[in-house]
Amino acid sequence: MSLASWFRWNDPPHRISQRNPTEMGVETLMMELSWQMKQAEKQQRERENEYRRIKTGVDYGWLVSYPKQSYDISPGERLQLEDMCTKIHPSYCGPVILRFRQVVAEYEPEAQEVSRLFRSVLQEAAEKIKEEEEAKKLAKQWNTKNRTSLSLTTFKSRSRISPFISDIKTISEDVERGTQPNRRVWSMPEFRNTK
Repeated sequence: MSLASWFRWNDPPHRISQRNPTEMGVETLMMELSWQMKQAEKQQRERENEYRRIKTGVDYGWLVSYPKQSYDISPGERLQLEDMCTKIHPSYCGPVILRFRQVVAEYEPEAQEVSRLFRSVLQEAAEKIKEEEEAKKLAKQWNTKNRTSLSLTTFKSRSRISPFISDIKTISEDVERGTQPNRRVWSMPEFRNTK
């Protein structure tokens, strides 16, 4: 056995797994949900402790031990939320997370309510994304349709090209007559307005 096989110097370096950006977006959004649920539980416990302290006048908070995570969403609800997260483009994950944090800060929900707020933020974001895509599609259709139709209709209706009209003077006629050509360039067709 050679020394290189022991140290594996000849092996290619391990690469970070190339995951789909959508999967990474879903994972990021779901991690934010679980973190916000933990924070909501923590705040809920703090409120309960504060209420007990005010009610009894004694702080027993040091005596109580809390489970790591007592509330979790059902697997069916988790799958529905993950499916909704797949509809969010990865570039919108940051704004969605910021909006979710803003909503959580406004409402200060209990742990059970966090997933409903998350669902509403995802629905709102999906609707906005859909509206933006439809607006872009309409703008693209409008721009391409108007660009071709307006340019052709205005050009056709306002002027007519008449390259074979008999009163058009050409350079060859001037050369045959032996006269100097005028300043006008005679190779251009004449444009006439039609009414």
